[in-house]
Amino acid sequence: MNLTITLNEEVVRRARIRALEQGTSVNAVVRRFLESYAGRDEARQARGRLAELASGLPVDERAAEGRGWKREDIYAERVSQRHGEK
Repeated sequence: MNLTITLNEEVVRRARIRALEQGTSVNAVVRRFLESYAGRDEARQARGRLAELASGLPVDERAAEGRGWKREDIYAERVSQRHGEK
């Protein structure tokens, strides 16, 4: 697909010089920028879908009450697992 944009001649001249210094073209720079720019929307949508999925997951009551796991709880659980307890 072709895209036509209007730019100041001086801006285009400086962009061409910089692109040449970097071993690329203005066209390639603009293409990479637009691909990156367009991809941001996809990433935002993916985060939104992930949040929707996560909202349906069960929540540990302790975490919901603001009291996450304590180190002692985790240690006790690991010790009991090593000894075949549940």
